[in-house]
Amino acid sequence: MDADETLDATGLSCPMPVVETKQATDDLVVGDVLEVRATDPGSVSDLAGWADGTAGVELLDQTEDGDVYTHYVRRTER
Repeated sequence: MDADETLDATGLSCPMPVVETKQATDDLVVGDVLEVRATDPGSVSDLAGWADGTAGVELLDQTEDGDVYTHYVRRTER
């Protein structure tokens, strides 16, 4: 998936991947996609829950490659 921005949250533990993602999405233009790379397995459920409860963002996909979890979040509105 093509991303407009990438956030490296590897090495961070809960809740920091979500906190960093929230800050990064605040700077996105509507329609932009943020790729978030994390090593915390909890980021899968944490980012899904955050996106479900946050207006203006949409979780597009989550993938796992070894110890790295990649999440794709789109800014849908301001």
